[in-house]
Amino acid sequence: MNVLAIGAHPDDIEYGCGGMLTKYAQRGHDVFLWIASDGALGGDGEIRRQEQGESARIMGVREVFWGEYLDTEIPLTRELIVRIESVIRRIEPRMIFVHYPDDTHQDHRNLAQGTQSATRYVPNFLFYEGPTTQNFTPNCYTDIEGVLDEKLACLKAHRSQVAKTNIEDLSILELAKSSANFRGIQARVKYAEAFQSIRLLINL
Repeated sequence: MNVLAIGAHPDDIEYGCGGMLTKYAQRGHDVFLWIASDGALGGDGEIRRQEQGESARIMGVREVFWGEYLDTEIPLTRELIVRIESVIRRIEPRMIFVHYPDDTHQDHRNLAQGTQSATRYVPNFLFYEGPTTQNFTPNCYTDIEGVLDEKLACLKAHRSQVAKTNIEDLSILELAKSSANFRGIQARVKYAEAFQSIRLLINL
């Protein structure tokens, strides 16, 4: 199965569904990333691309695609939808992950809405959460206890961003582990990632 995760900036995907993607890759599925912006306003764009490459290798990602949009300027336009549709035609994913649309960052909001339009014929479509997500109400979870170390290693690979949480004395690693523990409690496991499914096709 081909799996596509879509994020506005480097490290967004790792926080939201890095554990799930690692599990897919470990089980032999092909995982792809499409990242709309190199996050240049949050650091050096070239360094962030390199960090993303290192993180992708840890996850077992097959290929990373870049949208080449400017950081903070991802537009909700027909052109955005067409670009996402083009990647979907190329990869033919059966499973897609993207930001939850209720978010304080405009790039996350616009990308979530654009992806929802572009993926209307994909059978499995899930929203993931991030540090700036609001009013998130998950309806499905995945147990990531066995891959938590890999998820944290992916986030650690984004060295320029680890301390940039806007929460005093709390790194992104601590934030991600706390979130995984909280979602794990909800799912009745130790550590979990949470998702809101728009479509979820369960084949037995």
